Amino acid sequence: MAAGRSDRPAAVRRGRRPAGPTRTGHHRADGGGVTHPATIEVLRAGALTTIQDLGRPGWAHLGVPRSGALDPGALRLANRLVGNPEHAAGLEITLTGCTVRLTRAATVAVTGAEVPVQAGARPGDTGRPLTVPAGTVLRIGPARRGVRSWLAVAGGIDVSPVLGSRATDTLSGLGPPRLRDGDLLPLGDPVGTPAPVDLTVCPTPPEELHLTLGPGPREDWFTPTAFDRLFGSAYTISPVSNRVGARLAGAALPRAVAGELPSEGIVLGAVQVPADGQPLIFLADHPTTGGYPVIGVVTDVTPLAQARPGTTVRFHGPQR
Repeated sequence: MAAGRSDRPAAVRRGRRPAGPTRTGHHRADGGGVTHPATIEVLRAGALTTIQDLGRPGWAHLGVPRSGALDPGALRLANRLVGNPEHAAGLEITLTGCTVRLTRAATVAVTGAEVPVQAGARPGDTGRPLTVPAGTVLRIGPARRGVRSWLAVAGGIDVSPVLGSRATDTLSGLGPPRLRDGDLLPLGDPVGTPAPVDLTVCPTPPEELHLTLGPGPREDWFTPTAFDRLFGSAYTISPVSNRVGARLAGAALPRAVAGELPSEGIVLGAVQVPADGQPLIFLADHPTTGGYPVIGVVTDVTPLAQARPGTTVRFHGPQR
């Protein structure tokens, strides 16, 4: 899966410890001790691990997308399991897992993809709270099924919010940068009681996704053949998909209108069709405007959070 942007504050990028909190609230470990009384030390960041909460809604008119966890329900569940408010920030871990060390005793929970969890020498389970002592090394292994996991820690990750959110936006660069080995992330104070049991379950991702497609603003730019192909054939998730969008490969969608389209608003789930005719479903870090026609809008993009490259996608919509 394609990774996001990796811009970092200059002092962090060069490996020096900043004098105080950076724009993102990250610190770096350099052997001189921890700079915050309660932190998560990132020992192995993995392919793409970002800080996510429920995003920053309400800023699209200024060109800022919502961003946030690709599966908000999975993050809410993880937060409930450790006693956090549902909007608390956690880690979104992509495919290859990550390893962290906690500097204080805490309750943690991992939800989302099917992954091995190890707290020191003790095995853990996804979807269940786990209380660990200070100094514990927590290993979230590679995903056996699915793509993304969410790690919540009691107190939440207390980096500085940007426009009211701690979410990493990989397209615009707002919020904290993607994690790197050696980052130290401050933890907030626990405010609730961890849940011993939760009835919400993260389902196993299916091998074939069935997505409901509502009408788009530029349906008239496409031929009847385009709709026959869109609703009558199977597409597959492309390896170049990421948090911005899920690119699909399959039958090209021919246009009835040639020429350029002025940039117009883009929403979560919009299915844009570039010049090659291959549809693209926009996800959490989507741009707020785009210049290719939108043929429809997926009503629920949550299943795409766990869709690996090669997963089959079929669209369903009104009869034509």
